[in-house]
Amino acid sequence: MAGADVLKPDFATQRRHFIFTDEHEQLRESIRRFVIKELQPHADEWEQTTFPDSVFARMGELGFLGLDKPEQYGGQGGDYYSSLVLAEEMVHSHSGGLAMGVAVQTDMAMPPILAFGTEEQKQQWAVPAIRGEKILCLGITEPDAGSDVAAIKTRAVRDGEEYVINGSKTFITNGHRAHAIVLVTKTGTDAGYEGFTLFMVPMDLPGVTREKKLEKLGMHASDTALLAFQDVRVPASAVLGQVGKGFYHIMWELQGERLIGAAGSVAGAQHVFDRTLQYAKERTAFGRPIGGFQVTRHKFAEMATKIETARQLVYTTAWRFQNGEYPVREITMAKLHAARIAVEVADECIQIHGGNGYMKEYGIERTWRDLRLNRIGAGTDEIMLDVIGRSYGL
Repeated sequence: MAGADVLKPDFATQRRHFIFTDEHEQLRESIRRFVIKELQPHADEWEQTTFPDSVFARMGELGFLGLDKPEQYGGQGGDYYSSLVLAEEMVHSHSGGLAMGVAVQTDMAMPPILAFGTEEQKQQWAVPAIRGEKILCLGITEPDAGSDVAAIKTRAVRDGEEYVINGSKTFITNGHRAHAIVLVTKTGTDAGYEGFTLFMVPMDLPGVTREKKLEKLGMHASDTALLAFQDVRVPASAVLGQVGKGFYHIMWELQGERLIGAAGSVAGAQHVFDRTLQYAKERTAFGRPIGGFQVTRHKFAEMATKIETARQLVYTTAWRFQNGEYPVREITMAKLHAARIAVEVADECIQIHGGNGYMKEYGIERTWRDLRLNRIGAGTDEIMLDVIGRSYGL
């Protein structure tokens, strides 16, 4: 065989996944430039103060809040993959809280409005949300109802042409800044799944109280609220979707939320991996870079393999989702696997950094703290395992 015919591995080459096109890659580059230039420099500051509302306005101006939203409502009309690109590139902000606050707007609160809302609701809330002029939040979790969504106690009682809402919600991202909340309530009297209804509730209504700004392990740049609703009156037109079908509406919403969360987890893991790889090539011990030791080299090999398995699962599941399937089992697997891998990788990266990894100045400990939420939010690992198990008829 001639020398020119000898095949050698080229580990420097990269081939994009088949779900992405040239347009996606151009979008990726555009978002990355914006995030690195305009968001990343403020990461440390916003950990102390939370990020400002102006971020929404700026991202709306650039069209980044409506990438996969219909053009008739001011969106870019892109496919679902464009939202994955945004979730992946937000990691360059070095702020999990910022990425979370944006994701609540784009992939948690807005989709139910566009999917189930009336034309009036879409014009009132979705259109300005895409422009970044209105900020949204999503109200599911309560002090006594987290993973057990069916145990929600916030009630909405019909009173003529209005509903009267009483209850509370907790762990609400964007809760202190939001103009409106997509609120999950109980409207039925039985204990079944048919008695839940979603409402669009303006946050400035009498009886809505932003009780407390919650302190967290991570995601410090986002505001997280404890909310109370006392005799809050909304018109019947505030119902989002069908009365009594809110449980099914919110379960649908959670699938998109989980898949985006999985994509963000993979991106977070890859980002901390890349930063740690560079550190391992520069940091020396016993006269040579620590990456030259077999124990460290094997750590990177393990992490890279885990990240790639999670990435392929997320991308393949996203392809099915984009093509009209409703693969709940695989979405659940992707969310579970990616969240676990992200935390494992971040923890290993702290270990490789040694004492430096435990120090705030390197930012690695922040990544671990931020990523840790992914094993809890949008469905805990335990709930994900149960959903998967039940899907097999167990």
